[in-house]
Amino acid sequence: MWRSSAPLCFLLALTGAYNAPWFHPLSDELVNYINKQNTTWQAGHNFHNVHLSYVKRLCGTYLGGPRLPQRIKFAEIVDLPESFDARQQWPNCPTIKEIRDQGSCGSCWAFGAVGAMSDRVCIHTNGHVNVEVSAEDLLSCCGLECGDGCNGGYPSAAWKYWTKKGLVSGGLYDSHVGCRPYSIPPCEHHVNGTRPQCTGEGGDTPKCSKTCEPGYSPSYKEDKHFGYDSYSVSSNEKEIMAEIYKNGPVEGAFTVFSDFLMYKTGVYKHLAGEMLGGHAIRILGWGKENGVPYWLVGNSWNVDWGDSGFFKIVRGEDHCGIESEIVAGIPRTDQYWGRF
Repeated sequence: MWRSSAPLCFLLALTGAYNAPWFHPLSDELVNYINKQNTTWQAGHNFHNVHLSYVKRLCGTYLGGPRLPQRIKFAEIVDLPESFDARQQWPNCPTIKEIRDQGSCGSCWAFGAVGAMSDRVCIHTNGHVNVEVSAEDLLSCCGLECGDGCNGGYPSAAWKYWTKKGLVSGGLYDSHVGCRPYSIPPCEHHVNGTRPQCTGEGGDTPKCSKTCEPGYSPSYKEDKHFGYDSYSVSSNEKEIMAEIYKNGPVEGAFTVFSDFLMYKTGVYKHLAGEMLGGHAIRILGWGKENGVPYWLVGNSWNVDWGDSGFFKIVRGEDHCGIESEIVAGIPRTDQYWGRF
C-alpha cells in the first residue's frame, strides 16, 4: 500500500504547538504571528506578486508513492561528524552550490532528483566529471511511470528512470548549457522585478524531444548519463546522515504548509497555516543552530526565496515527513572511463 506522510503532519497541525489562528497564506498577519512566537526561525515575504494557485502548483510531489528497495544500512560503521555541509566537503563540485528554478511548473520531484544526481556524478568521479543532469529530459520524457509532469510526480520513479533509461545534460533556462536546458522561464516573485509574472495557469509540461538543442554535440543518445543503482533510505536519522556523508546529497520530500512559504532564516518548524501539498527538495547536510538539530536543504524556487535558496528544517522528528521519503542512487561511473 502506498503511504503518505501528509496525514501525520496534518494531525500535528491540529494539536498543541500547532493550534494557531488561521491566516491568509501570503499575508502580513502570518509573518507577524510567526515572528512573535520566539520560535526557531524568522519569517518574511518571499512571494510579493504571485497568485496562490502558482504557489500551490510548486508543490508537485506525490507523497507516499511507490517505494524503491531500501539500501543496506551502514550508519553503525560510519563515524559521523556533528555538522556536515556537502558544499564544503566537495568544493570542486559546483552543482552542490547551485539553486535552480522550476518556474510555473510542479516539477520539484524532478529538480530534487537531477540536482542530487548531478552532485553524485561529480562526487563519484572525484570531481573529474561535472554535468548538470537535465530536469527537462526527466520532466518531459519519463511519462506516466513518473506521474504527470508539471502536475506532479514521484521522486522514487525519477531515480528508477535514471537507472533504466538515463538522462541527458541540461542547465538552467536560457543557459544553452547541455543537451536539453530547462525551457520553462523563471517568474518574478516581487513587485518591480524584471522576470515575467508568476501565474498558476501556465507551465504546461514540455514535449519529450529526443534531440539536443541546435549546436550541441554529442547526440541525444550519446549524451545520456545513467545510474548504476537507485534505492530508498531508511527514515532513521543516522542512516540518512551516513548516506549523505558517504555518497552525497539525497532527494527528500515533505508536506508544505503555508508558513513555509515565508521562511527566511533559522530552523523551520511548522507553526501555522494551511496544507498546500507535497514538495521535493535536495538535502545536503546537517548541523545544530542554537541547540536545535537541522537538515541543510536546497530548494528549487530561485535564490531570492528563503536563505539564498536554501533552508534548514528540524532534524530527527520526521517533521512533516521530511525523513520518510528519502531516495538516492549511485551513478554508473564506467561510462566516464577515459575522462580521468
